[in-house]
Amino acid sequence: MNWDDVKVFLAVARTGQILGAARRLGLNHATVSRRVAALEEAMGAKLFRRLTTGTELTPAGEHLLSYAERMEAEMISARAEIAGEGEDIAGTVRIGAPDGFGVAFLAPRLWRLAERHPGLIIQLVPVPRSFSLSRREADIAVTVDRPNEGRLVAAKLVDYSLGLYASRSYADAYGLPDSTETLPRHRLVGYVPDLVFSPTLDYASEVSETWDPAFAVSSAMGQVEAVRAGAGIGILHSFIARGFPDLVPVPFVRPIRRSYWLVYHELVRPMRRIQIAADFISEIVEEERKIFL
Repeated sequence: MNWDDVKVFLAVARTGQILGAARRLGLNHATVSRRVAALEEAMGAKLFRRLTTGTELTPAGEHLLSYAERMEAEMISARAEIAGEGEDIAGTVRIGAPDGFGVAFLAPRLWRLAERHPGLIIQLVPVPRSFSLSRREADIAVTVDRPNEGRLVAAKLVDYSLGLYASRSYADAYGLPDSTETLPRHRLVGYVPDLVFSPTLDYASEVSETWDPAFAVSSAMGQVEAVRAGAGIGILHSFIARGFPDLVPVPFVRPIRRSYWLVYHELVRPMRRIQIAADFISEIVEEERKIFL
């Protein structure tokens, strides 16, 4: 079995598209199609169903996937071992994170990792969505849920809290609610429920069963800026809100507790750049753990 053909197979399986795999591998569409056909001929079985929207694995393809991933793991381990501990750390590490944690916490700090290791290229993707590590959408992900499926390595980073906040200008103009009964009299800023990427982030009912925002923003940082501008009262990450003197807490609400998890695929465990990046994230969170309390 040709390893180059297996790499192409893995890329198509993970992207679900011939064209997507070609872009990821830096090959043209025809080359990817030809290598898939060559692998199918060598295996004596169809590995993909061609659909109008892309491709999906056949049962034979699903069976081959587990073997291909083991081959990939062995290749990664071999390269890591051959590179040796004395070699410089180099390459790209892509980190996916929720936008609140990614923008407010990671973005101002990750440059220190690149400063320590000039050969590293750090790509931070702080967006309100989940990342598929098996499809290599990110090398490392910060998540709000502990994964319970897949071959993933997960470690709890830190607990954090959310609370109700308003801008000082809003509080001066309209006052602050003192109970869930008076909350509906105020303008509320919320999230877009059908765009919440995890049930863990659908927390409005923990503040009020009648939470009915007039203005909704699909990102945590967007909600912060809307509340700061006086749009209304919102549920914000406390570690972010405390960094803005123009935001004041609404004290009757008990903090909402959630957690961040650091996750990566076990296949990339031997890669030193992944381990170094994961250790760095854990290190900077531990250094500043008090801001999350």
